[in-house]
Amino acid sequence: MKNSIAERVYDFLKTYPPFNLLKADDLLAISTQVSILYLEKSDNLYEKGESFKNQFYIVRNGGIALLHTKSNNIQEVINICDAGDVFGVRPLIAKENYKLTASANEESIVYAVPIEIFQSVTNNNASVQKFLITAFATNAYDPYTAEEYGKIFVDYLPNNPQDIVNFQTANYSKNPITCDTTATLKEAAIKMSAHKIGCIIVVDNEKRPTGIITNSDIKNKIATGLYPIDTSVKNIMSSPVYTNKKDLTVADGQLQMIKHNIGHLCITKDGTVNSKLIGVLTHHDILVTLGNSPSVILKEIKRAKRTKTLRAARLKANALLKSYLEQSIPLSHIIKIISQINDTVTIRAIEIALKKMPSPPPVAFAWLAIGSQGRKEQLLFTDQDNAIVFANVDDENYEATQKYFLELAKHVTKSLNKIGFEYCEADMMASNTEWCKSISEWKHQFNDWILSPDEKAILLASIFFDYSCVYGDSSLTDELTEFIYKTLDESALFFKFLGRDALKNPSPLGFFRQFVYEKSDDKKDLFNIKSRALMPLIDAARLLTLFNKIKSVNNTYERYEKLAEIEPNNKELYESCSYAFKALSKFKTKQGLLHNNSGKLIEIESLTKEEQLKLRRCFKPISEIQETLKLKFDLKNFV
Repeated sequence: MKNSIAERVYDFLKTYPPFNLLKADDLLAISTQVSILYLEKSDNLYEKGESFKNQFYIVRNGGIALLHTKSNNIQEVINICDAGDVFGVRPLIAKENYKLTASANEESIVYAVPIEIFQSVTNNNASVQKFLITAFATNAYDPYTAEEYGKIFVDYLPNNPQDIVNFQTANYSKNPITCDTTATLKEAAIKMSAHKIGCIIVVDNEKRPTGIITNSDIKNKIATGLYPIDTSVKNIMSSPVYTNKKDLTVADGQLQMIKHNIGHLCITKDGTVNSKLIGVLTHHDILVTLGNSPSVILKEIKRAKRTKTLRAARLKANALLKSYLEQSIPLSHIIKIISQINDTVTIRAIEIALKKMPSPPPVAFAWLAIGSQGRKEQLLFTDQDNAIVFANVDDENYEATQKYFLELAKHVTKSLNKIGFEYCEADMMASNTEWCKSISEWKHQFNDWILSPDEKAILLASIFFDYSCVYGDSSLTDELTEFIYKTLDESALFFKFLGRDALKNPSPLGFFRQFVYEKSDDKKDLFNIKSRALMPLIDAARLLTLFNKIKSVNNTYERYEKLAEIEPNNKELYESCSYAFKALSKFKTKQGLLHNNSGKLIEIESLTKEEQLKLRRCFKPISEIQETLKLKFDLKNFV
């Protein structure tokens, strides 16, 4: 390389994205055509409304402020770009005039990269395009610009062969073997034997599926003498059947089988039991397609007889989680799979614990998951948060009944701890008398929290509002939920307290758009992605969900999606919050797997420029949703 200036440019560019994604020869070709610009403080590189130039920029030294000019000519800092930050990419992406003003925040040196040469060497490079879209969205004034193009969260779209397998249409068996409802079991069994199949679908006279008979049904109901061989198929079949439309994906089919604990899914013309059967998707079909499946892990969990076996099975879920993240499987799918595994682990731990008890439960009860497991968004091992609600008993039997469930809870929490879920430091577990109560006592507790709110009440209520029934009598939790929503109607003040709590963590970015770090000695210079980014989104979603009386939607991203449906005026904001939550959750999980911890504390300086850009991009909806809460709940003078 003879051009020493180009050589210095090359050496700088090769360390920053997207240039580090290019081949050496291509980057050299670009470096030889880069212009070097020197700016004094407050010099403008371009201004809002100015025609686009045939170049974009990367900061070599100093800092460039990107400013949005409001209608009253007041300028608002959107971002401060420092060394290695790319900006001014609107001409590259959208061929539009500049929407922001780029001004030197200090004495700066900027490299101007010609678009023509850059495009000629990066055409069809998906990684480069994805980075530029992210940079564009990060520096855009309108936080929803990128969503309009549907590209910013491209991480969540399938982009490699394994993804394609998961999201391709499921390959089900067409022209399934059937028998009608008037057939005998013997006739059905002869058909199954002749076709060498393990199941047969029972259909009505319009070929609609009404039931299914499997080898297991014949073994359990005929071979045992429960029914004669010439009994009607209607006495043997499992009914109703689960159905879906023909265009379901492998991932969707897998999820339904896990959810309903079934091995066969009927494919019908319109996806319901009211239309003609056109095929059958089996668990075997899924396994053949995927090569492996979380179903295997779930089976292992359900068969486990000891905590040690449960732990081994749950650890496999971590490997599955890592694999899914590496394959860029959509986080919404990952969350559902891992949540199902976590719930199944808890259920099995309870079943094992019940066998250790001297007698069956004295009354009906429900085991509640609260916190992140209650929201069904627990991906890594975290602290346990759980509770028990049991049916009302006479006063004279209350203490003995509570004692029974406390003993049960001790067995369960001990097992969960051995599996990998740490004990809750605040002792918010069902083994604590405070969190193991009858339905009446729980109603009394929530009544106090809602009608006499204070900081402690809001803290506890926030955690317990995210409950879900994992095991036991769900009618108890349904009753509790109805009571809570009825009580909420009596206290507008409670929403203000929840709103104030949701604002306790302001924007994760400081005035100059820099990350806000922790200040305590043991966490100094670390960024807490959980408290500063995820919790504001979680708290806001919970408050808005309660206010709108949305039931049975616990997951944060699903809460925002539901809010987008019922409040179309805020649709873009809520969808942006949903996307941001998924992206931040994915980021935290990746960090946790990388460092074998919770992933909540991040050393920002260890991140690449691209990762820092993505994080900043996700923070934009946080301040906007908090401003929305201030207006909606009149919190300006309450905070």
